[in-house]
Amino acid sequence: MAVTDEAIEKIKDMIVSGALGPGDRLPKENELAAELGLSRNSLREAVRALSLMRVLDVRQGDGTYVTSLDPKLLLEAMSFVVDFHRDDTLLEFMAVRRILEPAATALAGLRIPVAELDALESQLEALGPEPSVEEVVESDLEFHHRVVAASGNSVLCSLLDGLSGPTTRARMWRGLTQEDTVSRTLDEHRQILAALRARDADAARAWSTVHIAGIEQWLRSSL
Repeated sequence: MAVTDEAIEKIKDMIVSGALGPGDRLPKENELAAELGLSRNSLREAVRALSLMRVLDVRQGDGTYVTSLDPKLLLEAMSFVVDFHRDDTLLEFMAVRRILEPAATALAGLRIPVAELDALESQLEALGPEPSVEEVVESDLEFHHRVVAASGNSVLCSLLDGLSGPTTRARMWRGLTQEDTVSRTLDEHRQILAALRARDADAARAWSTVHIAGIEQWLRSSL
């Protein structure tokens, strides 16, 4: 194990064991290095890496603190990595989305407030009769985020938000090249919304699967 990796593991162990908790300030660099049996350089590199992963918050002139460790905060690092995807991994991202999002949509069917259903319907109506591809893609991203957020599972929501980035370009590409994509997308959104209004979790899951699988199938044939 590299020295920096070992340092990261030791700091992680302090957090997992409860020796350091969310919001706690780390001991001074020289004290912590001595306590963990590390050089100050390796400790510094570990702190830098953990701050990029949003585990630690380095405050100039104040010290280094453990963050809130909120899942949404920690999963921001995944979003950063996902942004560097290659086209040949896009189908893998879509497959993960196809597995997770229908489950989140089914959960939303049991929990989504009526006011949020009304807001989603207003969002669809605001697009008008002939929206542009760009408007539909923007609306699509917002629609899916709000439905998944209504599942009440913040970890699931953060994971799926992180997967949205690499699929945005694919959605735009599909809208520009495949006939009837705009009308099909909006119709499937309305079907998902109708299932959510009916509190029919199974139908919501099914329509979400159909919707995402359609994008995935198009991608598979295009790539």
